[in-house]
Amino acid sequence: MKKVYILMLFVLFAGLLLTGCGQADVPAEEPAAAEPAEAESADAEPAEAEEAEVEEVVEVEPFRVALVTPSTINDLAFSQSMYEALLAIQAEMGAENFEIVYTDSMFVVDDAAAAIRDYASQGYDLVLAHGSQYGSSLVEIAPDFPETSFAWGTTVDTFEEQGITNVFAYTALEEEGGYINGVLAASLTESNIIGVVGPIETGATKLYVGGFVAGVQDTNPDIEVNVNWIGSFGDVALSAEAAQTHINAGADVLTGTSQQVVGAIGKAEENGVLWFGSQANQTSLAPSIVVANEVYKWDVILDDMIELIKAGTYGGEVFTLNLENGGIAIEYNPDFELTEEQRALADSTVEQIIAGEITIVIE
Repeated sequence: MKKVYILMLFVLFAGLLLTGCGQADVPAEEPAAAEPAEAESADAEPAEAEEAEVEEVVEVEPFRVALVTPSTINDLAFSQSMYEALLAIQAEMGAENFEIVYTDSMFVVDDAAAAIRDYASQGYDLVLAHGSQYGSSLVEIAPDFPETSFAWGTTVDTFEEQGITNVFAYTALEEEGGYINGVLAASLTESNIIGVVGPIETGATKLYVGGFVAGVQDTNPDIEVNVNWIGSFGDVALSAEAAQTHINAGADVLTGTSQQVVGAIGKAEENGVLWFGSQANQTSLAPSIVVANEVYKWDVILDDMIELIKAGTYGGEVFTLNLENGGIAIEYNPDFELTEEQRALADSTVEQIIAGEITIVIE
């Protein structure tokens, strides 16, 4: 009995030993590694707290220009040339950025002065008094509106000597365009008689006529050039009468300047006499007889003037149109046939004037 008991103890002990060895041979399963949490910036804000950026909209006030002219803005001469220059700038800048208003047919200086003052009181950035007769009005008005710019022409007087600092002046070397027209006219006349219908012998009109006469005589001194000053910028009937007088004297080529020339062009067309335009392109008035036009391009100087005003300079400078800066241009009538020699003569004259190779002498 004792042996049986000992044997049973031995079997139990061996079973325990085998069980322990079996567990040691099975590798223990390692726990899965935990995924690292995403690092959060200390400055990060919850997505729901983010606010959309709001762009600040700044309204830009348009540059405002008021124009006062002695004749209508469609006179095909002095007044229209300035109005068209403003339209060209507006087309470039956009109507929302460049505002234009005008009062035309201001032959009476007192009426023009009232319009100029009214525009200044409305806060326009630039008031253009487009006529040399308006100078005395600006002397009285400009000091009352020191932050408004005024400009007038054609002249070179900014009234700085009188202590005025907000007036610009502008002029044109009309003798350059007149000279080219004269050279071309000399090459076209068959009668060797040319007539000029001038308004008042002053300012830019005097320069144009003087340049035209010089161009004719430098080309052919044997040509007779007759000049008639009618004493008015706007008397169309008197202009027509003067033109007829030239035609009766044998002139087969005419020219003239200012808005009064509408009358002269009509007579030239009636009689088949050639015409050379000035200040604006006058081809549309008589396409069959207009040869070429000396044309103002005021936007050339207005661009610079506007930039000065925006930068805080309200006056004190003189601006000049000429062939070199493109402020004076020669525009040909596309329906009038010039010979290659005639066109080459005119073009070479332009180049020589720009290069300083031609000196225009006005008597």
